[in-house]
Amino acid sequence: MGKIAKARPVKLITGFIFKDNAAFKKAKILLKQRFGKIDFESQTLPFNLTDYYKKEFGDGLKRVFISFRRQIPPQELSKIKVFTNQIEKKISCGKNRLVNIDPGYLDLAKLILASTKDYVHRIYLDKGIYAEITLFYQDKSFKPWTWTYPDYRTPEYIAIFNHIREIYAQ
Repeated sequence: MGKIAKARPVKLITGFIFKDNAAFKKAKILLKQRFGKIDFESQTLPFNLTDYYKKEFGDGLKRVFISFRRQIPPQELSKIKVFTNQIEKKISCGKNRLVNIDPGYLDLAKLILASTKDYVHRIYLDKGIYAEITLFYQDKSFKPWTWTYPDYRTPEYIAIFNHIREIYAQ
């Protein structure tokens, strides 16, 4: 029988999709108030590999990733996703959001994203939230699965997560 051990703390990351810089900055401030100092912020990238958010947000969407210095227990992910959904609602304009916030975490072996949507490759956590293993680490780099979103497969995103993993490893 295996010995039960406490889960190791993980690196909280958050992806933002937005058009309006002010909405992004407001969301980032609210996250910093809750999770503390940011130790990494990516450059602003175009979000243009899908039209999924076009109806709600329009064209010209951008993406930024941040990570936080303070590590979290992995079992907190569902609560964090509920919190980020509350921020999205608070910053929204009527029924339309101005920012999409995708929390997740990484450790030395994988990148996990939280979702409100169930599917064959997602595992239910709590509070209506599912977890997806989006990337796995092998041969000194993160790699995608067959279900990994197209943007998370790009060299730019992989480089970002490899860099955040280096920060976590220290």
